[in-house]
Amino acid sequence: MSFTPLINGREYGWADIIVNISATPLSGIKHVKYEEEQEKENIYGAGRHPVARGYGRVKTTGSITLLSGTVFAMQAAAPGNKLHNIAPFPIVVMYQPETGAIVKHTLKNCEFKKTAFDWKEGDLSKDIELELIISHIE
Repeated sequence: MSFTPLINGREYGWADIIVNISATPLSGIKHVKYEEEQEKENIYGAGRHPVARGYGRVKTTGSITLLSGTVFAMQAAAPGNKLHNIAPFPIVVMYQPETGAIVKHTLKNCEFKKTAFDWKEGDLSKDIELELIISHIE
C-alpha cells in the first residue's frame, strides 16, 4: 500500500476563524464575506494588442451574518439604537489553525450600511446579514 503524505498539512476551516469587531470577539457570527477588486484596463496604441495597462480604484465590499441576539445586543449599545450610527471600526478576521501559520486580515474603517430583518413562521433562530462599507483590507 502506497502512502501519500499531506502536501500542505491541515487546511483552514470555519472552526479556525476568529472575528473581532473593535477588539471584541463575536461568538454569534455565522458568516463573513469580504472582497477587493481593482479596476484594470488594457491600453491600446499601435497594433492589435495592448501596449500598456492602466490601474484605477480599489473597491472593497463585505458583509457579516450574525445571530439575531448578537445584532440586538449591538443595537442596544449603538448610538440611537442604530447600527449605522456606530463610528467607523476595524474588523479583524484571524485564521488560527491548531498547526500552521496564523493569517490575519484587517477590514479597515468599517461601517454598517444596511440592517434587514426577515422573520417567518417556524423560525427557531434567525441569521441577519449586515452589509458593510469598508475602506480597505490589510
